[in-house]
Amino acid sequence: MTPTTQAISPFFIVSNVNQTIAFCREKLGFETTFQQPDRDPFFAIVRREGVQILAKSDKDTPPLPNAKRNPSMRWDAYVYAPDPDALAVEFANRGAAFSLPINDTHDGLRGFEICDPDGYVLFFGRPQKPTE
Repeated sequence: MTPTTQAISPFFIVSNVNQTIAFCREKLGFETTFQQPDRDPFFAIVRREGVQILAKSDKDTPPLPNAKRNPSMRWDAYVYAPDPDALAVEFANRGAAFSLPINDTHDGLRGFEICDPDGYVLFFGRPQKPTE
C-alpha cells in the first residue's frame, strides 16, 4: 500500500495575525483552530473543511506575497473548489472583494482570486470541465 497525503497548508508571514483571522473568518468562512494565547497573537491556524492557512507575524519580517516578487506569478495559494461558482456567490454575500472575478482562465482553470489584507492572492477553483 502506498502512503498517501491529503492536504497542504500555506504558511503566510502577515502584518497582523488578528487582522488575518478576522478576514478569513468574516469573508471566507474559516474558523480558528489554533491561536497563540497571547493578547496579541503572533501565530494562528484557520481552517475551512480540508483547507488550512497558517499565519505568523514578525515585526522584523514584512509580508512578501508572490505578486510583489513577480507580478506574473500572482498566486500564493491554490484552493481546490469543486464548485467555484457557488463559492464565489457565498464569498460575495459575505462581502469579500474579488481581485479577479469568477472566470475561465487561459491555463484551463475555472475560478476566482481574492487578496487577503497583506496582498496574498488566493485562487479558488478547479480545472475546467472538458468540452464534449
